[in-house]
Amino acid sequence: MKIKVKEISYEEFTSLEIEKRKKPLKPSILFRTLLKFLSKQELKQTNFTYKEIGMDKLNHKEPALYLMNHSAFIDLKIASTILYPRPFNIITTEDGFVGQEWLLRHLGCIPTKKFVTDYHLFDDMKYAINKGSSILMYPEASYSFDGTATPLPSSLARLIKLLDVPVIMIKTRGAFLHDPLYNNLQQRQVDVSAEMTYLLSKDDINDLELDEINKILKEQFTFDNFKYQIDHNILIKEDFRADFLNRVLYRCPICNKEGGMEGKGIYLTCNNCKSKWELLENGSLKCLNNKDTFTHIPSWYQYERECVKKEIIEGTYKLDIEVDIYGLKNMECLYKLGKGRLTHDINGFHLVGCENKLDITVSSKSQYSLYSDYYWYEIGDMISIAKGEVSYYCFPINKEDVAAKTRIAVEEIHKILRNEK
Repeated sequence: MKIKVKEISYEEFTSLEIEKRKKPLKPSILFRTLLKFLSKQELKQTNFTYKEIGMDKLNHKEPALYLMNHSAFIDLKIASTILYPRPFNIITTEDGFVGQEWLLRHLGCIPTKKFVTDYHLFDDMKYAINKGSSILMYPEASYSFDGTATPLPSSLARLIKLLDVPVIMIKTRGAFLHDPLYNNLQQRQVDVSAEMTYLLSKDDINDLELDEINKILKEQFTFDNFKYQIDHNILIKEDFRADFLNRVLYRCPICNKEGGMEGKGIYLTCNNCKSKWELLENGSLKCLNNKDTFTHIPSWYQYERECVKKEIIEGTYKLDIEVDIYGLKNMECLYKLGKGRLTHDINGFHLVGCENKLDITVSSKSQYSLYSDYYWYEIGDMISIAKGEVSYYCFPINKEDVAAKTRIAVEEIHKILRNEK
């Protein structure tokens, strides 16, 4: 899916009015049916099935908070099918509204920024609930890079307390394997299923402490899609399955060099030391010409995380790249503003550009994770930062594999600062 883009000067961008907040709409049965109908074809192709656990406890007119793990765009199609005909509003990233605001609002979407404190979001959610609508939320906020869970906000338990509605968990199987983010929208033939579980009643929420709720949520959002693939012998035979795997596995564990990995076809190769791995049909890795350092993709990703953590502690971590800069202030379109430089260290982000007319900083204290993405709206790999009501999207000009490392760095810096505090 592409996004509407317009190239303007930075002066023109600053003169644009910021999008005004609008109250969410309760989706009509017409739009709920439309969304279910549009989801039918892909779900049929994946032999989609689902089961309910304890859902008889939820009154058919009772609003609830549905929490769902976030693997691929098919997640929304799954939810629109298994929740039908219940009305529900969907917490959605604001850039999803660009060029199609009317439709998304009538489908029940509520726009917000990722990994940025949104003081109005609770009011919008409570407003929707008071109108008799449930809320669908992906608390991880971003798709998984390596097939395991991404961090949850520590404020999630408090939000659950304040909303005071039952909590339902929707957990998918196969969605990540069907359409992993790194693979450039190339879908694979994998069966997809889901479980919808009544997780917390209103009485449970009132009785439990915040840390107890967070513990339950962490258990629910603990998974490993590649391990699931291996354990269930799910074979992915497409010959493009390792395409762009270097976005996730950007550092060679043999020579410890970054930036030389290349994923193509069914192979992952280090162009520095020439080590070569095959991504097998069951999702494991096999080194073809060197020692088998890692056979499991999440284990390799964890090795990269430990390397980043070490750099941060030693004071050597630094991102410094040239970028194309895009900005978002309203739902009309995404605005291409010019070129610049993005840096990141333990203190946060610094973005300068547009002939030095743009100069913003974002403190590490305000971020527990990062909105970064692969092949974002078919433009390229992207890192996003927000300042006030304006969001900026940065695309590395030299196509470096920095999206994963920078997200890891933000998460590890947050842990360090939290422990120091």
